[in-house]
Amino acid sequence: MFHLRPDGHTDHMLEERAEPKQLHDSVVQRWGWDIVSGALPPGSRIVAEDAAEQLGVSRTVVREAVRVLESMGLITVRRRVGITVLSPDHWNPFDPNIIRWRLAGPDRLDHLQYLSELRSAIEPLAARLAATRATPGHCGALTAAVIGMSATAKAADHAEYLGHDIDFHRTLLLASANPMLAGLSEVVAEVLAGRTRHSLMPHVADPEAVRLHGVVASSIQAGDPEGAEEAMRSIVAETATAIREIHDEGGDADHPAGPAPLPSLLARPAVDHGDRALVRHS
Repeated sequence: MFHLRPDGHTDHMLEERAEPKQLHDSVVQRWGWDIVSGALPPGSRIVAEDAAEQLGVSRTVVREAVRVLESMGLITVRRRVGITVLSPDHWNPFDPNIIRWRLAGPDRLDHLQYLSELRSAIEPLAARLAATRATPGHCGALTAAVIGMSATAKAADHAEYLGHDIDFHRTLLLASANPMLAGLSEVVAEVLAGRTRHSLMPHVADPEAVRLHGVVASSIQAGDPEGAEEAMRSIVAETATAIREIHDEGGDADHPAGPAPLPSLLARPAVDHGDRALVRHS
């Protein structure tokens, strides 16, 4: 199977004995990264049979991967045309995989800014709604997350702090009792994970940010919609400002651009396939 690396790239070998689900996921990750990073540009055409041979997997694995990528809007499949890579305007912008691949790519800061703007629109509203709709379980989970963030604040760029942060924001959206907002919880989780994965979190958390998370939790528990919304707006505004400053500066030595795309496996010339190319750019 493909071995995923922290930068979002994958190794180029598939293990013959890997389970079908692992092979399927590996092909999805490989093709998804190739497409989103630009290694497989829009209009590229993929011949499924040749792709299976090149990747060393069965046609069944390729078909399953194609179904997943088609559901994301990354590719389209047409009879007598085959598999064609689609342009970004067809992609599902809320798919966690696409968010992860975009945050690993060269336009990472642009996408962080877009996602930050989305958070600014939805999380203050979620906090307001949660103040009148949250269950005791939600309130307890929010409080526990804040305690966890406080306890790990001196290692805010590590996985443990990230886990508490994700728990807080996921619970907040669920506590809104609005299924449309709750449905965006994995999007927000990917944004938070992306900041840590790409070294955009300070080693020590801002005490004011942690305090504001506590204010959101206590305001929700107290049934104070205005207080919860105001504190949450302050949290996302600070994050948006920090990302915008990095974006306007064009990045810096401490926050380099994402990794350059790897050459696509599928872009390699086909061997012994007559006049058929494994990938055709049109």
